[in-house]
Amino acid sequence: MGQCYAPPMSLLAKAASGQRLSPDEAVALYDLPLFDLAAAADAVRRLRTDPEVVTYLIDRNINYSNVCSVGCSFCGFYRTRRQDDAYTLTFEQISDKIRELEAVGGSRILMQGGVNPYLEFQWYLDLMQHIKTHHPTIRVEAFSPEEIKGMAKITGMTSLEVLKELQAAGLDGLPGGGGEMLVDEVRHARHISPARISSDDWIRIMGEAQSLDLYTTATMVIGFGETPAQRVQSMLRVRDQQDVALERYGNGFSAFISWTLQTDGVRIEAKVPGAGAHEYLQNVAVSRILLDNVPNFQASWPTMGYKVAQTALSFGCNDFGSTMLEENVVSQAGAKHQTTPETEIVRQIVEAGYKPAQRDSLYGIVKEPERVLAEYEAALQAARDASAADAANPVRVGASPSPAGASAD
Repeated sequence: MGQCYAPPMSLLAKAASGQRLSPDEAVALYDLPLFDLAAAADAVRRLRTDPEVVTYLIDRNINYSNVCSVGCSFCGFYRTRRQDDAYTLTFEQISDKIRELEAVGGSRILMQGGVNPYLEFQWYLDLMQHIKTHHPTIRVEAFSPEEIKGMAKITGMTSLEVLKELQAAGLDGLPGGGGEMLVDEVRHARHISPARISSDDWIRIMGEAQSLDLYTTATMVIGFGETPAQRVQSMLRVRDQQDVALERYGNGFSAFISWTLQTDGVRIEAKVPGAGAHEYLQNVAVSRILLDNVPNFQASWPTMGYKVAQTALSFGCNDFGSTMLEENVVSQAGAKHQTTPETEIVRQIVEAGYKPAQRDSLYGIVKEPERVLAEYEAALQAARDASAADAANPVRVGASPSPAGASAD
């Protein structure tokens, strides 16, 4: 009796099933029709997250200093110490920004700056302690691996020792800044950033943070002129580290966030091809399929705009990012948006066909969709009532206001 063999599964079917792909299979995904790829990524997203819910976070970006010694050609934010608009915020200025976040119910600050060789390590420790003393309910996720490496250099400590001291002072996690493209052939090209932290060091420092149970995310930027194979290589660095972190520590990257290179008005402009919405959505879908051990994928409304970010929710993303309240880095290289109110994020999620849920930085739900939608409808009704009141009582040009306390009759 002859043996029966099942026909080999097509790449698209394998991708949609959530099975682990090889590097060659991942590269081949870039040759698939875009919406076939989207369907596979959406199928994987539905396997791993609530298919009806899209989450968001109320937080604030704080850029504590723009002084930096690295000098990436794609950065419009950094300054040398001698430039007139170089700055380092005071602790009180940082507290003022945090109070604005607290006033709107925010729960996290994402704090990064340049690699500033003129700040002593004690300054960072004092800052952590100041924030935890005056703002105990706010999570502090701060300092990219590049900044941690810079602190290690000025102190003579190891990066692990630096992380331990920062954690003891109040640090809760590391943002994924500086990941960009984890392929040194790309990131260290002369026209990009020869002095940038290496891919190995970025991964190593993130691994050290994970060993301490610090929160981490991974990021990716496309548009440097890299090939699909190099994009896959960069993602595989994340997947491999996630395998190690989950096995050793039970704690890895909480999310993956990607966007396109922003080049307006910076030195790299016209030296690289950049990437548009098609490539962004394609890469989002590939990342959702390939990074089978990362649970959450965030759409990038600040760089891509609301409509592309909405579309990304059908390409594998389950999170719409955060309100941010302030953003000073990618916006200085041409990003479309710097901040957005909570109601706008909720509107974008609803109009895309999903239920919005407010989360914390660990992706725990702090406000269920029913409550979010009720508050959203109340805000819309209040706006309609205010508009109707304004229409019923127009202010005539040249009319004098009633004296204080006088009747309006």
